[in-house]
Amino acid sequence: MKVLLGGNLIDGTGRPPTSNSAVLVNDEGRIEAVGQREAVEFPPDAEVIDVTGKVLLPGLIDCHDHLGFHGYDLPTRWGVNEPKSLQFMRTAKVLKDTLMTGYTTVRDAAFIDAGFKMAVEQGVIEGPRLQVAISPITPTGGIADWSSPSGHPPPTPDPALPSGVANGVEEIRVKVRHMAQVGADVIKFASTGGTMARYGLGPRSNIYSPEEIKAVVDEAHMLGRKAMVHAHGGPGLRLAIEAGVDSVEHGMCLGEDIEGIKIMADNGAFFCPTLAVFTFHGTRGKPEQRQRIKELRPIHVAGIQKCLELGVRVIAGTDAGGWVHANNAQELECMVEAGLTPMQALQTGTGWAAEGLGLEKEIGTVEKGKLADLVVVDGNPLKDITILQDKSRIKLVMKEGTIYRNELVEAQVAALSA
Repeated sequence: MKVLLGGNLIDGTGRPPTSNSAVLVNDEGRIEAVGQREAVEFPPDAEVIDVTGKVLLPGLIDCHDHLGFHGYDLPTRWGVNEPKSLQFMRTAKVLKDTLMTGYTTVRDAAFIDAGFKMAVEQGVIEGPRLQVAISPITPTGGIADWSSPSGHPPPTPDPALPSGVANGVEEIRVKVRHMAQVGADVIKFASTGGTMARYGLGPRSNIYSPEEIKAVVDEAHMLGRKAMVHAHGGPGLRLAIEAGVDSVEHGMCLGEDIEGIKIMADNGAFFCPTLAVFTFHGTRGKPEQRQRIKELRPIHVAGIQKCLELGVRVIAGTDAGGWVHANNAQELECMVEAGLTPMQALQTGTGWAAEGLGLEKEIGTVEKGKLADLVVVDGNPLKDITILQDKSRIKLVMKEGTIYRNELVEAQVAALSA
């Protein structure tokens, strides 16, 4: 057994922090007991980890990342810029780097296959617990149709990442089943264009019929999968909401549809606004992308605030693949900039995030019986949320009771030898 003693515990539920806490972790990697130090009994042979003066958090969660995505240019998207083996090694490093920053769970929103999840589970590589979407489902010409501007398909498609292009109800149903067959934990599809999409396919452009959208959601639910939709606004967004989608991803124009937000609240749907990626495109994107994001920013923030007001859970996801990896906590800073309190921002990446992934019985909060995903931080994120982006501040990372990073021991050794 292990016991973490003396930390200021922020448990992911939104409750006030518990000072001088104790968290007892059993040999099965679950939390045996948690509370004030004097109230938690532990065996004399338990491994004691002194975290006095530090903040103890649940393992952090990113609900929308692209861990295997390493650039936006066409050769990189097509996978012809380097050998596949090098790309896979690069992705394995990203997985480890992400875990070392305190992120113990990531929902990958497309472009890695189920083998990476299996490799983490089997201990072949170190990384966060994964949910994978494999490939997003989209119509011909949609955002995940990676044909060149002249209409040519990728020359060397990855057989482990089947094309998500599907048109018509029956083809869509087959495509959903195919994604499940190759290991998709969640079904991702697009019902609108994007903020950086090809000419004529903007954020309010509808790309699927009502029947097609309902087919995706119904088939996903029949197979026991959640359905996450890339959607920004307009009828495509509303149709996905009405079809019962489980989470809206991006949603820059969601603030224009208050009735849609009410339906989301009634359905128990989640909103993952992926603010960090728009920070990138708004500062380093093409001029037209920067202008579009500048115009949509107030609507985006208004949508987030309305979701909180009406009871829609907001969850953190960076959508960061292609420009930066292992800085997932930037999304929490973006949440605070959008008007959330630091405690709410932490919930978007812990308790609320676990609910959005359907894993609330296992992770997301520090409570008895849950998996021991724990992070020790030097500093208080309730006072400065940006410290979670400082890797030197992440002193310990535990996933399912196993310690993957421990700088507390190094600090103690250095102090003793000084």
